[in-house]
Amino acid sequence: MEELLKYVKTVIDLRQKKKVKHKISDIIMLSLFGTLANANDFTEIEVFGKEHESFVRRYLELPNGIPSHDTISRVFGMISPEFMKKAQSIWNEILSSDEGEKIKKILALDGKTQCGNGTDTQKANHIVSAVDENGFCLGGERVNDKSNEITAIPQLLEQLNIKGHIITIDAMGTQTEIAKKIRKGGADYVLALKGNQGTLYDDVKLYFNDKEHSEKCQYTYTVEKARGGIERREYWQTDDIDWLPQKPEWAGFRSIVMTKNTIIKGEITTTEMRFFISSLPINVDEAARAVRKHWMVESYHWHLDVTFREDSNRTLDKTAAFNLNIIRKLALNILKLFDVGHKGASLKKKRFAIGTNPERHIESIMEM
Repeated sequence: MEELLKYVKTVIDLRQKKKVKHKISDIIMLSLFGTLANANDFTEIEVFGKEHESFVRRYLELPNGIPSHDTISRVFGMISPEFMKKAQSIWNEILSSDEGEKIKKILALDGKTQCGNGTDTQKANHIVSAVDENGFCLGGERVNDKSNEITAIPQLLEQLNIKGHIITIDAMGTQTEIAKKIRKGGADYVLALKGNQGTLYDDVKLYFNDKEHSEKCQYTYTVEKARGGIERREYWQTDDIDWLPQKPEWAGFRSIVMTKNTIIKGEITTTEMRFFISSLPINVDEAARAVRKHWMVESYHWHLDVTFREDSNRTLDKTAAFNLNIIRKLALNILKLFDVGHKGASLKKKRFAIGTNPERHIESIMEM
């Protein structure tokens, strides 16, 4: 954490010096401390700071005390998102060096809309994030609308070191140029199919629905208790794809995958079939792991909403809202690693514990 603090102090302040009362670096770190300690918006960050001013002064200068929530909000709207994304990158480098086993091979890319940032006249921020299979966010890119998600994905891929990873993306991101970019970066992909890829979805679906074909595929399955019922997950993979007329359009295209999820709750049975294209060679266990672990990005977005109440935050300035999103992601990554001394504590309970005794817990976090 000391490396992160050192970096934050390098922020360039473009405000008029005579009018500056509060340092930007102090405001950034105060916001991170407050977010860790259960503060969900700028007003609560101000309250946290005033209640624990003597403690946070161990790490921050605060020449004129704790800034108001209006000042914090205004400054967050001035900070370059590129600077904040670099702070997130530094934390990822710390993870890679000191917690290397926690950064795994599968990276799931998916978007989430900051609902509270939208109005009748302004579309809300839509942020595409890259989350690894252990639930650590490695980066994010902002666009003005969900329909622009496919423009954010290539930009996000450029920010990340994807070499040797498996990239998983939902159907919106299943584009030939995105597949090409992933392969150029030295990574593999598992891309979901729906009706937005012309006849490719229908062709793959017809193939797997033919029993003669599916019986020749590699196959695996799992059975587990889930959501109050029994869930059976089945996976098929084949490299028999030379017949597909679309094959030459997709860089590194080597296999197709089908999953069948069957959930039994009492007398009710529901079934869902999904189809994927992939650059992975035949190894159905690896393909199944990639498909299964994609849900981590959805879990991450769930935590932003439920644990950090992001959709309830009404920050309308788009830059301020995006920068606060990065602070939440930094806090979420830290919480996943931090032990508050209560076995099996949820992220929500960890935040509550830090909020009840920030002097003890934040000091431990700063030593990480």
